[in-house]
Parts: sequence; structure tokens; C-alpha cells
Amino acid sequence: MLKSYLLSPGPTPVPERVLLAMAQPIIHHRTPQFSAVFADTAERLKKVFNTKQDVLILSSSGTGAMEASVTNSFSVGEKVLVVNGGKFGERWGKIAEAYGLKVEWMNVEWGNAVDPAAIKAALDKDSAIKGVLMQATESSTTVKYPIKEIAQITKNSDVLLVVDGITGVGVFDIPMDEWGIDILISGSQKAFMLPPGLAFIALSEKAWKKVDGAKNNKFYFDLKKERKNLADKTTAYTPAVSLINGLREVLNMLDEIGLDNWYKRTALLAKAAQAGTAALGLKMVTDSPSEAMTGVFLPEGVDGNKLVKVLRDKVGITFAGGQDQWKGKIIRIAQLGYIGEFDIVIALSSIEMALARFGAKVEMGSGVAAVQEVLMNSFEV
Repeated sequence: MLKSYLLSPGPTPVPERVLLAMAQPIIHHRTPQFSAVFADTAERLKKVFNTKQDVLILSSSGTGAMEASVTNSFSVGEKVLVVNGGKFGERWGKIAEAYGLKVEWMNVEWGNAVDPAAIKAALDKDSAIKGVLMQATESSTTVKYPIKEIAQITKNSDVLLVVDGITGVGVFDIPMDEWGIDILISGSQKAFMLPPGLAFIALSEKAWKKVDGAKNNKFYFDLKKERKNLADKTTAYTPAVSLINGLREVLNMLDEIGLDNWYKRTALLAKAAQAGTAALGLKMVTDSPSEAMTGVFLPEGVDGNKLVKVLRDKVGITFAGGQDQWKGKIIRIAQLGYIGEFDIVIALSSIEMALARFGAKVEMGSGVAAVQEVLMNSFEV
């Protein structure tokens, strides 16, 4: 028997009580009973997004919300600035180009955070730029971007700041209204502790005004239509009923824990994972790490693709490896969602053993001990 541990940054493990909530008998989505569930869930999402605006719930992956941001807010031929420091920044640009936008690429070296001064310089230089598209966490590189500082640049202008918070919302505090973020999106399979299948999107008043005048192709991802239906406690198209039941239970959990405590817990797990990998002599891939995950370079001569595959298929522990230029060179350990303290202990223990099996020099127990040192005061005696 091979016991499985899901320690990737998405999808993440689903709590048992959430699985039970999703196992409830299906009810029809055009009924008062479901409308009550849906309206309550959408209203309570505002707390996590830290906004007074509507948070729309789409039945799609997070990429659907990215596409909706582009097609609803920008017209064909408009220019946007895309921060490209990894696979998901690249995705912003590809979506924008697919819908006829002119993309100004701001390429950032993998592992680095974008400099807000560079954003300001680009906007000052080109008044045609109508939006900045970027990530809160670029999960391919584990980098956390300085969203607050960039929002200070865009908030009093006609430029929309569009933030992919798929690996950010619910990981650390992103006060949308306070900072002045214009569009903030997330997805169900990360910090929200659900299977893939839901995307969330909130727009500022400035963004909604831009939506009114935007001319682009869209049908399923029509945010004005979704907003109108939300006011009637329903959705434009068939919702993922079971996932929304699960989402309501997730929000119950977050209410019980408290969001501030939730963020502190995630940050503690990140500190533990960073300490454990450092004790093994593994170099972090960035100096600006997100609390969502820890990424480290593997020792020279270790085949990262094979190591991750062996851990998954032979040991039962799923991590994320590297993508594109970092393929086979790094490993990423998740700390978000329903990842617990002893999951980090297991993560470091398995990495230690795998490195040793792959011929790297490892002081067995050193990574685990460093994790324990960080976590030992996290529970009362």
C-alpha cells in the first residue's frame, strides 16, 4: 500500500469536512434552496478578497478568470503592460494577444521580483498603456510580487491593475480596496482547499466603468451578465453546485480559524520549509519568496525530473518540479491551504532520503531538525 501525500502548490489537499459537504445530494441550481447557499457564499467571499465589491464565481479554472479580465475590460487594439517573470506572466500576454490587445512585455529574470520603479517608468513613457497585468505570486518561480507598491502607482490613474491572485488570495492578505487593485482573481484549487473547477473575480468601480465601454469578443465569460445574475442570487450559466457547497464549508473553516491566524499559520510553514531546505544546503530560487511555496535548486548532478517522479510514483509524495528553463533543476514545496505542520516534516524527510538515494551528500535528519526547531512552539502543551 502506498499512502499518498499531495504537497504541490495546486491542486492542494481537500479537508475531510469539505469533502463531506461536497458529497451532499445534488439540488437543482435554479431553486430558492440553492440561491440561498450561493448568495451566502458569494457575500462571504468579499471578506477573503477584502473588498466591498461583488466577487463573481465562475465555473472554470483560474485561467477562465484571467481570460474574463481581458475580454471584459479591454478593447481590441488597446495596449497593456504584462509582467513576464514566469509561466503565468507569459500566460497573461498570450491571452491578451489572443483577444487583439497590444502587449508591452516587461520581461523579468526568473527568480526576481518586478521593480515598481520599472512599472512607473513604463507607464510614464507610454500613455497608451491601459492596464498592468501581473501575478501576486508567480508560482512557476515562487516569487512574490510587490503588489501594494505597484497599486500605489496605478490607483489614481486610468490604468487598470489586474492581479492574478490564484496563488495569493487566501495565502497572505491582499486588501483589494485598501491597496487599490482594480481586478483581483483567484481559483478554488489553491488556498481555498477545493478541487479545481471554480474561479473568483472581483472588480473595482474603476474597472466596472471600463467594462461598460470595452469592446471585445466574449460569451460565457460575460461579467456584466454574471453581476446581474448575482444580484438575483444565481449565475448566468450552470454553476458547479457541489464545489460551491464545498466552498461554503471552506469559508466556515476560515471564519473559525480567523484570517489573520490563517495567514500567520501559512507564513510559519513557509519559514519552516525555508529553514529545512537551508539546513540541507539547498539554495532558494528567489530572494522574494511567497508564503505559498518554497522553491530550491537541487544539487548539481541530481535529475530533478526523475527525483520528483520517484517521490510521486514510488514514495507517494507529490511535489512540483521546475518548468521551462528550470525543468529538472528545482523542486517546489507547498505551504498553502490544507497543508499542515507535519506535512512539512514529511516533505523534508522525503527530500533528504531522495537526495541521498540520488547520490547527493546529505546529513540525514538535518533538514527535519531545522523544521522541528521552527514548528515546536506552534502548539500548546
